[in-house]
Amino acid sequence: MSDITPLDTAHAAMEAAPDDGAARLRFYERLADGELFLMLTEEADGDSISPEVFELADGTFVLAFDRPDRLAAFAGRPAPYAAMSGRALAQMLVTQGIGLGLNLEVAPSSILIPAEAIAWLVETLGNVPAEIEAQIAEVSPPRGLPESLVAALDTKLATATGLAASAYLVGVTYETGAKGHMLAFVDAVDGAKSALANATGEALTFSGIEAGALDVGFFAASDPIAASLARAGLRFDLPVPQQPEMVRAAPGSDPAKPPILR
Repeated sequence: MSDITPLDTAHAAMEAAPDDGAARLRFYERLADGELFLMLTEEADGDSISPEVFELADGTFVLAFDRPDRLAAFAGRPAPYAAMSGRALAQMLVTQGIGLGLNLEVAPSSILIPAEAIAWLVETLGNVPAEIEAQIAEVSPPRGLPESLVAALDTKLATATGLAASAYLVGVTYETGAKGHMLAFVDAVDGAKSALANATGEALTFSGIEAGALDVGFFAASDPIAASLARAGLRFDLPVPQQPEMVRAAPGSDPAKPPILR
């Protein structure tokens, strides 16, 4: 029970600097990206779940933990739960106006997150980058980008298992003369472009940069520009997926199909 989790670390940084907006953003990013274990009243029935709901002076809350042993420690016994990402849980709660009790009484990251903060998180996660078309005239090494953005991209892309072979952060000059930076994905799998663009947008948002832009591009390894990207760019290697096991999907594992509360 003494192991420190990424949520514990992010929460400690947020608590240590209550006026630091970037630290607060990083905590919510870890919350959205991590796996949570939602306490239930009984075992899940298909896609229908019945969370433990608590009426407190500050509102209505459900309880979730970032490790199942923490849930069991809080309950004092093995308890049924549904495992899902923090973003899937937030999307489920926002429709009900319910807050989240995270790791209550059993971890350094114990915190009550009110419904208003859950609504803000869902709105922030819903910011989708706009699509544009532009011709690249020149690729150059990235310069002048905050370390917080590079670290946020590294952390975010570490969760994009199997969605692309690699990504390169580069400076770009377009044929219009406009200059900027681009995260260029190489050999993205079919259907992954939207998810990768959204992940990039979230990294920019949660890095704490108040004003900034980062374009996203998709290229094949056989494209002539791919060699220029490799020469000039800062490379990110996306994790390779392990051989999948034939298991039944857990409730809430598909963000497009959140569990049904009952």
